[in-house]
Amino acid sequence: MKIISLNKSKIDKEIFNIRKSQEEDFEKVEDLVLKIITSVKKNGDKALSLFTKKFDGILINSNNIKLNKFIIEKSGEKLTAELKSAIKTSIKRVTDYQKRKLTKNYRYKDEFGNKLGWNVSPLERVGIYVPGGTASYPSSLIMTGCLARAAGVKEIIICTPPNKNGINESILYVAKLLKIHEVYQVGGAQAVAAMAYGTKSIPKVNKIVGPGNIFVAAAKKQVFGNVGIDMIAGPSEVLILSDSYANPDFIANDLLAQAEHDSKASAILVTNSKKIAKKVHEQVNKLVKYAKRKNIIKQSLNKNGKIYIMSSVKDCIEFTNKFAPEHLEIFLKNFTKFEKDFKNAGSIFVGENSAEAFGDYIAGPSHVLPTNGNALFSSPLSSLDFIKYSSFTSISKLGMKRLSKNVETLAESEGLYEHSNSVRIRKNK
Repeated sequence: MKIISLNKSKIDKEIFNIRKSQEEDFEKVEDLVLKIITSVKKNGDKALSLFTKKFDGILINSNNIKLNKFIIEKSGEKLTAELKSAIKTSIKRVTDYQKRKLTKNYRYKDEFGNKLGWNVSPLERVGIYVPGGTASYPSSLIMTGCLARAAGVKEIIICTPPNKNGINESILYVAKLLKIHEVYQVGGAQAVAAMAYGTKSIPKVNKIVGPGNIFVAAAKKQVFGNVGIDMIAGPSEVLILSDSYANPDFIANDLLAQAEHDSKASAILVTNSKKIAKKVHEQVNKLVKYAKRKNIIKQSLNKNGKIYIMSSVKDCIEFTNKFAPEHLEIFLKNFTKFEKDFKNAGSIFVGENSAEAFGDYIAGPSHVLPTNGNALFSSPLSSLDFIKYSSFTSISKLGMKRLSKNVETLAESEGLYEHSNSVRIRKNK
């Protein structure tokens, strides 16, 4: 992990270099992903069976691609009481938070008595991709499935890669608690294609959400437009902003917590204190030696671990806003003084007790967040992503008379004379 003294004038160049190093090379997989999608569209379940045998080494067919409901209902028997309690607490907190974000139908009358507003309705069917293998996490399903349920989505399906030892029981236990009964043992780009276009066994959905590897991300990118997707997520990242009053032990541990995600994760500290920078650097080097995932952490920190020393808190904030991190931790003695200055981040954690890990599991907001600087223009996944709006218009007789001339004028200026006539005929009745 490097310590870098950074001048304000070099911020843009430094961030450009960081983002350049994080870029996913979609070009190397796009042709293969397109072939997989095309095959699934054409051959359905037969293609799913072929690709699952090829990539996962497991035989599936129309009889076992859908997990038996009995297996889902029995899930949890092998889990500890402590883990089941933690899962239930997470589901409760996330659901409560997401319900508070929802909006309702709205109506108002303008000065002519026209009724205007919007109708809100949930999506009808959603597909959730849950990674398998070493990245098989129940929290991935909690942070997507709870949002869909809170929004009122009735039909939810899960696709997750098959495993010779069976699907992760924690994931099935979450599915059971969320009353998701359709779990399909298929992963990768072929699962995304199946949810996007439908097969005999797997129904077509309206939206696909959930994390995955580069093949899953590329597939979501290619099917977007036929279905909705949450986002194209890149490597996970945290940026910690601190002054001299911060606890270096907390910072060091939080940097490692981010670095253990995978070798491409980014863990960055931006501070105006040389003393803090040095102490954090020393503590990180000590902690790595005893970390259980030290090989991954070392790779991550060597490639993407940075400690930037800047001349002032304001310069640190400027770096932060331009970097637009997925996770932002703020350790400032006087946060309220600068609170309004923070503009761009996926999720913000304030104060020394607010470890980012709370956001990953239990706080309430979803941990599905914009990466790669996308927080400059996008937001975290939420229950709002599982509803849609229909605008509502009911023109009164007075409104028709008072506004029709404007419609006629605008329509005729665009050469759309039948638009004009459709209003004029009503005015003359």
